[in-house]
Amino acid sequence: MASIWKRHPRYSILLLVILLATCFVLVPPGSYNEPSLHRMSFDGGAIEQRLATSEIFYRKALQDRQALLKRFGPTPEDVENFPDHDKPYTIWNFFPAAFNCPYEVRHLGTLADGGKWVCGLSKLEREPDCIIYSFGISGDSTFEAELLQDTNHCKIWGYDFSVTDFTDDIPNSEKWRTNFQPYGLAGKDSPGTTNSPPMFSLQSLMNLNGHDHIDLLKIDIEGWEFETLEELIKPYLSSGKPLPFAQLQLEIHVWDMPFAKFLKWWEMLEAAGLRPFWTEPNLVYVDYAKATPSLTEYSFINIRGNNVLTRPEKPRHPHGAYA
Repeated sequence: MASIWKRHPRYSILLLVILLATCFVLVPPGSYNEPSLHRMSFDGGAIEQRLATSEIFYRKALQDRQALLKRFGPTPEDVENFPDHDKPYTIWNFFPAAFNCPYEVRHLGTLADGGKWVCGLSKLEREPDCIIYSFGISGDSTFEAELLQDTNHCKIWGYDFSVTDFTDDIPNSEKWRTNFQPYGLAGKDSPGTTNSPPMFSLQSLMNLNGHDHIDLLKIDIEGWEFETLEELIKPYLSSGKPLPFAQLQLEIHVWDMPFAKFLKWWEMLEAAGLRPFWTEPNLVYVDYAKATPSLTEYSFINIRGNNVLTRPEKPRHPHGAYA
């Protein structure tokens, strides 16, 4: 069995996922043996095994979502994002970060608004061609600065039309690993070349930079994430190709969006292979605006394709170094 994993790792993980999916089809909702789930081990094993185990837990969370929807709906149109106190839930309870990052999870950047949770920074550090895109810089570059500090060769492409560059959080000695443009991220390119501000799709910027992958993608674009990600993901769902990034750090601005519309958008993310492994409400916004927690940070791993977080790990030499 071990030799099969080594010779055909991509086919092996596909087979394992198919077998797991078959089990979930055959086992009706609510019939899980909870003690068995609790005894399952996530530690150790090949990356394929860790991802497959985490997908089991995530599928259980999907069934829990349906149960919660039936309880407080019963249809998505009946669910309020932030109901009165007689209903003990918020929209975020339907979308827990139920997937496990298969590596270490670290918080980078300020502990206040602006920091992000990252999966497997040690894996990015070992990538010979580590590429990071950051949309939404504003007045805080502590996240980008710590990414540069904790890696030796990762390079960052930053975009924000509201500022002219990264902040002084990034020292001059590391500026050579950054590239900044005052562009905005959108679902489609803005027509012509004189539009202000200039807007580009993610694929257009990747083509412009000569990139075929992104190891870490940060998006904080004040509510435009819904249209942007929908336009980005559609072609990949149609073609069956994996998304071109390994993980996504995203601030979601739900504001007054109806629950049913948000659910459809979120299920599109899941269908494209994105799985949330961390979430954190933006309590700075709650305190500042005296409002409901409409802004929440999510971190996703892309479980599809051969990216830095899903590809089989290289064997270690006896002294601990990687081959």
